[in-house]
Parts: sequence; C-alpha cells; structure tokens
Amino acid sequence: MAKRANNEGSVYRRASDGKYVAALSVRDPETGQLVRTTFYASTRADARRKLREATNRVAEGAPPKDASILVGDWLRTWRETTLEVSARKQSTKDLYRYLIDGHLVTAPIGRRRLDQVRPADVEALILHLRAKVKAPHRQRPGSDTQRALSDATVQRIFSVLRLALDGAVRDGHIARNPAALVKQPGVERHEARFLSTLEVTALLGAAAGSRYGPVLSFIAQTGVRKGEALALRWADIDPSARVIRIRATLTRVDGEWGPTSPKTTKSRRLLPVTPAVHRLLLEVQEAQAVQREHAGNLWQESDFVFTSPTGRPLDPRNVLRALSTASTAAGIPNVTVHTLRHSAATAMLEAGIHIKAVSELLGHSDIRITGDVYGHVSTEVARSAMEALSQLIDPQPVDDLVRRDSGN
Repeated sequence: MAKRANNEGSVYRRASDGKYVAALSVRDPETGQLVRTTFYASTRADARRKLREATNRVAEGAPPKDASILVGDWLRTWRETTLEVSARKQSTKDLYRYLIDGHLVTAPIGRRRLDQVRPADVEALILHLRAKVKAPHRQRPGSDTQRALSDATVQRIFSVLRLALDGAVRDGHIARNPAALVKQPGVERHEARFLSTLEVTALLGAAAGSRYGPVLSFIAQTGVRKGEALALRWADIDPSARVIRIRATLTRVDGEWGPTSPKTTKSRRLLPVTPAVHRLLLEVQEAQAVQREHAGNLWQESDFVFTSPTGRPLDPRNVLRALSTASTAAGIPNVTVHTLRHSAATAMLEAGIHIKAVSELLGHSDIRITGDVYGHVSTEVARSAMEALSQLIDPQPVDDLVRRDSGN
C-alpha cells in the first residue's frame, strides 16, 4: 500500500465506540514537523466531508481547523503583542485596552472558543452592548432610561474585536474572521446644538471669574477642540504673522496629561489671530507671569498657554466642571465644551463664510462632516434667506398682499 503524502488524509472506523475518524497530517511551516489533526463523526460520509473541508482550508493557507482557545484569552494575547508593537498612538492603545478589558473579555463572546464564534455571535455582542444601561444614580433626573454606551462606543468596540480577530486569522488560529461578515454598527449623526451670540456672551460672562474662563473664551472665539486648546503652547503662536499653529491635542497617557499628535492630518492647521483673541492671549500671558512668580520653585515650566497655578496643563475634567457651573449660573442647561465649538462654527456659517473655509478652520478631515454636523441655520437667518428669495421672485411688498387679501 502506497504511503500517504503530506496534506492527504484518511478515514477509518474506531473499534472502541464505532465512531468514524478523519485524520489529516500537515507539515508545520515553522518546524517542518508533521502535525496530525483528527475529526470525529457518526457516519463515514460526515467524516469524509470534514476531511475535505480541512484539506481545502490547508490548500488556502489556513489551519486544518480553528483553535479552541477562548476569545477572551486571545484578546489578551493580541492586546499584549500585536497591539503593543503597532504604530498606534499610546492614547489609542490605552483606549483599546480599556474596551477589551471592560467590554469584550467580560461579554458572553469572551467566553466562547475561537473555533465556535460565528457572525451571529458578533451580532449578539452588538445587541448586548446596546442593551447596557446606566446605573440608577447616574441617570438624569426625570429622563428615560439612558444607555450606558453611545453608538460611537459600540462601533469602536466592534472595530477592536474585528482587528483582534484579523490577528487570529493572520496567526493561523482561525480560517476567516466572523466579524468581517457583520455590518459595522452605525452611528446616527445629529445636527450639533449651538448657542446664540447672546447665550455665548452670557455663558462666558458667568465663567469670567474662573481660572478656566480664558480657555472657554478661546474655544468660543476660535472653534478649536478642547484638547487642542489645552495642548496649545506659546511656541505655537506667531505674534508677527498673527497666526496660531494647531499641532497637538492634550491626552492622558500613563496617568499624565500631555500633548500628542492631533486627531487627523487636517487637524494640523493655521488659525488667524483676531484682535479679540490677541487681547485674550496677552491677558493670559500677564496672568501667567504673576502665577509663575507667586509659585516660585513649585512652578513647572511647560510652555503651555492655559495652565494650573503651578504651570501644569489644565485637567480637562476641571474645565468641564467650570463650564457646568457657568452654564447653571447663566441659566443655559446642557452645555458642553463642544457646544462652544459648534456655536463658533454656526456663527461663521451664518456670517456668510464659505463652508470649505469653515471646515478647514475646524480641522475636519472631510467637508461632508461639516455639512452633516452643521447643516442648520438659526430661525432668524432662515427667515432672512426666505424673504430675500421672495423679493427676487416677487418683489411686491407684504403690505400690498395683506391689503389685497383683506379686500377679497
């Protein structure tokens, strides 16, 4: 009888229990050794089917069968190896670790074996994440039950799982990625809330006595992101050219706040310094000089524009608390730092600035983002636009129409 070659299998019936066994020997490309894989079935036909499927997998460069390790264990391995050596920003790595430990390893899918995961399991994960609700003490009074995770967070968790399973395919643990067969969870895009000029003025007035008033005013006048404002350094400001270079964002890395690369390539941009912003920066510079002298040896020279009493960058959480206090004092509820950015963008659009210029000033990666998020105008601007259109089509005064209607 001829000896079977590598990647050829055999089917036989086991005498002990009558089950059929399909055996396939495949040479390990790393060690050169033959590795025997077995499959069990109740019928000869089923055993041959399993052998045929395994042979086809090997021909396509996949392992004969998927690994039986738990998804949670693989996620931890991927986290400490593939993720760690990747070129991703440290803040992104920290986020992925948090999502893995906090939402994937603890989910039902984390306790399933890699070889058992199907697209339906990934879809069940999405439903599981969407069903999570905030603890009672974290719910807003008088509101409906609030979800614990936003659509954007659910999408990120799905993306991390898909990346990790891509790694399992690459390393030969599974033949294909079940998450790749599932449609990515969507994120419903909402038009951004914005404040009127009077509301912004009232809000900044309420924050004027706070240490965080200047940074809130800077965001309101420039439309920069919170992290971009807090990462701003004096070296980023060119007084002679009257421009500000946005080239970093403040991120927490290993427990410390520090500047990291901005969100996208388009986030790196130049902003013109208006007279009002120029005056604001001069006031901040003068106040910082006084604080430096008062702090003495405790001062840590960091070159940040907006600093704590000892020269360290401001904690974003304290900025949020200060804004919350100011919004309550001004009688304007539910205001976030991003609301100030939205308000600045809306004001620019309503002032007639072209949407492409606004998109560049905001640092959006795509002008369509600007259109989707800020695709609104105030009632006053909408009324003015409609009246201007009416005058072009039918210049008859409104009073004439009223008199004519009353006479019928």
